[in-house]
Amino acid sequence: MKWTDVLDIAIELSEVKSDVDPRYVNFVDLRNWVMELEGFDDDPNRCGEKILEAIQAAWIEEMD
Repeated sequence: MKWTDVLDIAIELSEVKSDVDPRYVNFVDLRNWVMELEGFDDDPNRCGEKILEAIQAAWIEEMD
């Protein structure tokens, strides 16, 4: 997975972090959790706030 695989990342996070409410996740934790996902392989420096916002929004939608 790459940073641009927003939906795939959101699905993985909803499974791995099922006890976490994505509405209250800070971007530092979110970034770290994404980089820890199995199958994630991208440059940490390619991630910005817009990508994290998109991941968080997709994760919230996935939880609903």
